[in-house]
Amino acid sequence: MQFAGFTLRNNLFVAPMAGVTDRPFRQLCKKLGAGVAVSEMVTSNSLLYGSEKTRRRADHTGEVDPISVQIAGADPAMMAEAAKFNADNGAQIIDINMGCPAKKVCNVMAGSALMQDEPLVARILEAVVKAIPNTPVTLKFRTGWNRANKNAPVIARIAQESGIRAIAIHGRTRADQYMGEAEYDTIAHVKTLVKIPVIANGDIGSPQKARHVLEYTGADGVMIGRAAQGRPWIFREIEHFLATGELLPPPLVSEIHQVCREHLADLYAFYGDDRGVKIARKHISWYTKGLVGSAAFRRAMNQIPDIPAQLAAVDDFFGQLAEAGARLSYEHEREAHAAYPQELAA
Repeated sequence: MQFAGFTLRNNLFVAPMAGVTDRPFRQLCKKLGAGVAVSEMVTSNSLLYGSEKTRRRADHTGEVDPISVQIAGADPAMMAEAAKFNADNGAQIIDINMGCPAKKVCNVMAGSALMQDEPLVARILEAVVKAIPNTPVTLKFRTGWNRANKNAPVIARIAQESGIRAIAIHGRTRADQYMGEAEYDTIAHVKTLVKIPVIANGDIGSPQKARHVLEYTGADGVMIGRAAQGRPWIFREIEHFLATGELLPPPLVSEIHQVCREHLADLYAFYGDDRGVKIARKHISWYTKGLVGSAAFRRAMNQIPDIPAQLAAVDDFFGQLAEAGARLSYEHEREAHAAYPQELAA
C-alpha cells in the first residue's frame, strides 16, 4: 500500500493505544505483519517534553519505518510546536488525535472533544501541516461527538482541505466510548467524499471481519487496536487471509511462548526491571486470556515480584500447554467443539 509517501507491506495498521503501543509492542506488531504502528499519544504541552514518560513515548530506537507519532492537544500553536519537535526527533509521520474519548483528555477539549468545534479543528490541522511541510500529517477521529451529531463527513472534508494526507475513523461516537458495536456506514459515506486514504477502525478482531469491513466501507485499510492485545500475530493472519482467502492454523504453542519471551525481554530492557515486571503483567494476562487453564495462572501472575520468577511462571504455563497440544487452544473453541455433536444430534 502507498501511504503518506511510504510503501507499506500491506494496509494493516496498529491503532494508537495509551499504555499499550509502546516501542516494544509496535516493533512486535510490525514483525508479525502490521504495515504501520502508531505510537502512544504524546502531549503537546512543551513543559512535559522532559518528563520520563514523554521521552520514553518518543523513543524510536531501532524501530522499523515508517515511524508514526500521535500528538494530542487543543491549542493550534502548541500542536504545531509538538509536531515540529517530534519530526525533528525521528517521527516520519505525525498523527493528530481527535479520537480519544477519555474524560481527562476531553475535559481539556482535546481528543474527540475537538469534534464539537469544527473551526478549531481547521486551525489545528492547518497549523500542524504548515509547521512541518516535509512531514506527512494524518488524523484519527470518530464518527462524531454523539449519535445526534455525527459530523465525521465535515471533519473529513476539513482534513483534506487542510493538507492532511490520510484519515482513520473509529466507527463510534465519543459518547459511545467503546460500548456497543462499531458502525461502518459513516466510514463508507466518508470514503465517497474524500480522495485521501481512509482507514476503518473499530471491532475488527478476525481476518473475516477485516475483509468484511474493507469490502463494506471501501476503505483503503483497517486499523486494529484491542484485538491485537495479546495476539499481535493477528496481523499476519489477516494479511494471509486477504491475500489467499484461507485461514492460517492456530499458531504453535512453542512459537507463541518464544514471542512472549522476547516481548518480555524487550519490556524489561525498555522500562527497567521493576517497572518492566509490572508492565509485563498485563501483556502476559492478554497473551494467556482464554487459553485452557489460564484463569488461575493469571491471578497468580499479579503476585510475582521479580523477573526470574515471572519468566519461570511463563515457561511453566506454556510448557503445560505444549504437553496438552502443539497449537494454541482456547476455552471457547473447546466448548464449541464439545457442543457441536449435540447440535448435530438435535
